[in-house]
Amino acid sequence: MTTPASASTAPLVVRTVPVDLADIPLLDLLPEQDPVSWLRRGEGLVGWGVAARLDTSGPTRFSDADKWWSELVARAEVDDRVGEPGTGPVCFGTFAFADDPGHSTLVVPQVVVGRRGDRTWLTTVSVPTPDLVAAPAPRPPAGIAFSDGALNGEEWMSVVAEAVSRISSGDLEKVVLARDLIASTDEPVDVRWPLRRLADDYEMCWTFHVDGIFGATPEMLVRRERGLVTSRVLAGTIRRTGDDERDLALAATLARSSKDLEEHEYAVRSVADALEPHCSSMNVPEAPFVLHLPNVMHLATDVNGVVHDEATSLQLAESLHPSAAVGGTPTPAATALIAEIEGMTRDRYAGPVGWMDASGDGEWGIALRSAMLTDAGVRLFAGCGIVASSDPEAELAESQAKFVPVRDALEIG
Repeated sequence: MTTPASASTAPLVVRTVPVDLADIPLLDLLPEQDPVSWLRRGEGLVGWGVAARLDTSGPTRFSDADKWWSELVARAEVDDRVGEPGTGPVCFGTFAFADDPGHSTLVVPQVVVGRRGDRTWLTTVSVPTPDLVAAPAPRPPAGIAFSDGALNGEEWMSVVAEAVSRISSGDLEKVVLARDLIASTDEPVDVRWPLRRLADDYEMCWTFHVDGIFGATPEMLVRRERGLVTSRVLAGTIRRTGDDERDLALAATLARSSKDLEEHEYAVRSVADALEPHCSSMNVPEAPFVLHLPNVMHLATDVNGVVHDEATSLQLAESLHPSAAVGGTPTPAATALIAEIEGMTRDRYAGPVGWMDASGDGEWGIALRSAMLTDAGVRLFAGCGIVASSDPEAELAESQAKFVPVRDALEIG
């Protein structure tokens, strides 16, 4: 099902100009109404307003969105005076994890402000040039209370044990199982509050918000920029203690862990296999490195390639989704098991989220360390890769660590 919506049937009139906003953090520009963001270390894109929008679902959600976007930009009247990736027409998107259920969205903001290095630019779409000043500060969540989601801890550990049994019997090699946590609030959450906290605390991650899903993902599903493609694969996790010496020892343990190395290998292999048909050359490192984040450490591998076809970044994201890092191996068996035993609807959790410009360049992350706004508060998500040697109690502890970024960002202090 596809539902295009636009403020006007006329072609989009797009204008990008350089601006001087060195003293204003991009997130400070966002109003409360219709904000979107994609930021890392203070750079990236923010926007607001809706110039055009597409809602779609089902197995054709990616191709529907890609076709709609290509047709929209083909008719647009564009004056781009900057010429960087992310200038000119830009859409932001968020996609459901599964073919069904769940909805997916592409939105074209009326205003986009971007920053890369010492360059900052403003893009307007069919609206007058706005005054770029800091917006009023976001209000903190009121009366927040946390409770179990679809399954409590004991129930979820039973699901993990069932997955280990299926893996041990040879049904599959790996499956990623997720759980949710509910944050109830007295009034709707101003998403700019957790966005600012996440951007400050997890600056090495990509802080995002599109159509009600937000978070700080450490995992770049795919970046396409001027013919080069990159995918950052994370699989294999250990919780940090806060003691630097102890954490260094844990990082060394993670790098030698047969369980985590096995899980990581599946994920890297699935990404390399998906990108290979689109690339003339690829670089797949033989061993992962350890990525240190404030709450956890991950085994990480950056897969790089040179694109030889016309595949857009969104088409590349479709070919990669779901990778073994969020689904499992083999993919059909893993996703079938997720639907059978996980006990909840993921919606857009662990689906692609990001942006794309008119050339097809863009960045699509995986919606991890994420949450979705609801009328009654926020629904948080966390997932863990399960292999034959997984221990349910250890996986529960890992999932709790993965709730920490969003949980802390929602709290006052």
